[in-house]
Amino acid sequence: MTDSILWESEVGKLGRFAESVKHLNHNVQNWRRGKPNWDRRGVSVSMMGDLVANVYTGERYDTNCCAIVPHIESDLAPLWAYCSSSDFQREVRSNNNNMKIEVGTILNTKIDMGKWREVAAKRFLEGVPEPYSDDVTQWLFHGHPAKADKGSGLHVALARLCGYRWPAETDEDMRLAAEARHCITSAMTLPSADNDGLLALPAVAGEKPLADRLRAYLAAAFSPDWSDTLERRLVAEADVILDKKMARDGSLEAWLRDRAFRQHCALFHQRPFVWHIWDGLKDGFSVFVHYHRFDQATLRKLTYTMLGDWLARAKAESNDLRYEKGRELQQTLEKILEGEKPYDIFVRWKSLADQPLGWDPDIDDGVRMNIRPFVTAGVLREQPKIKWTKDRGTDVASAPWYSVFKGERINDHHTTLAEKKAAREPIKIRAEAAQ
Repeated sequence: MTDSILWESEVGKLGRFAESVKHLNHNVQNWRRGKPNWDRRGVSVSMMGDLVANVYTGERYDTNCCAIVPHIESDLAPLWAYCSSSDFQREVRSNNNNMKIEVGTILNTKIDMGKWREVAAKRFLEGVPEPYSDDVTQWLFHGHPAKADKGSGLHVALARLCGYRWPAETDEDMRLAAEARHCITSAMTLPSADNDGLLALPAVAGEKPLADRLRAYLAAAFSPDWSDTLERRLVAEADVILDKKMARDGSLEAWLRDRAFRQHCALFHQRPFVWHIWDGLKDGFSVFVHYHRFDQATLRKLTYTMLGDWLARAKAESNDLRYEKGRELQQTLEKILEGEKPYDIFVRWKSLADQPLGWDPDIDDGVRMNIRPFVTAGVLREQPKIKWTKDRGTDVASAPWYSVFKGERINDHHTTLAEKKAAREPIKIRAEAAQ
């Protein structure tokens, strides 16, 4: 799963919006499509490309896939055996070879239940497998670095050290395989996360260098197999799989400094939740931050406590270049804290009065909106491939910025602190009058 929606049992904002515009769009009229299948088990099939099939466990789904739910629970195993085979793809494609096929094409595909019951009986001795994944981009990933897909173990360990946890780790009701639950239990025994989600690469503010901290975490996660050879292998796998090439310097230190953030962006589809902020010097100040914990207080700690310690040391060592670049970074972070344009957060689905004052991100607005001040300031180790200019489609007339952007979904816009404060003043006056 790579996307999520705020469902609110069909009676929240999404439901009201769908009802209000369903006369404008045929697809919106069918926004409850598939509801008879919800909370039932079956097979989910992608309606494009290779028609990838997965076991369906009753979740909501969009129109790019369809769910096939058997009338009899015992038919799930043969259905899954068939839909996950090349026979299924060939049969469907013999009837429809378009890039995207229709639901009816899939549902009209013939299946020899007798044959596939025999196949299922041999293949699934313990029944249809319960949900399990080593893919770190999936919600049901168990969170254990040693069990992650090849090339992603380092990224899991870094994220966990920052304080990130996967949804499967915190949702006791999520349907998971016993092996996944075992991995979750094992991951809970690993060292505790950093207190504030600020992981500086150099030793600052009384903390060890990040490479040493991450190495200790990896040793605990991969024990008793941990070794220098395994460390080098994990770095090489991350480089080859995510960068498509070997790096000249295969050390953990160089990986963190030069490549970890770029790979993190690629791994998580350009929506990074661990950010790498630096001063532009390879041997300068550099820190990973956990975006979900990166509030105003945490940014202040980074700006004044951690960077303050770094600047004091650079000054004591008469290292003018380190001091100069560190001070430039500190001044830039101060501008983001203040939030004057162009270092402001702009969220087009919020009114001017609801726009954040300074660095006050709403996690629900998403990485794309909240990372913009840091991209604008040029303080990230790599620039994630994020588009702000304009989203597809047209806003409804009731949208906050409809009249300003003439219905276009513009994201590349800035507002001043004075404009936002002025928009809040009438609300403040009404609130005071009501008391």
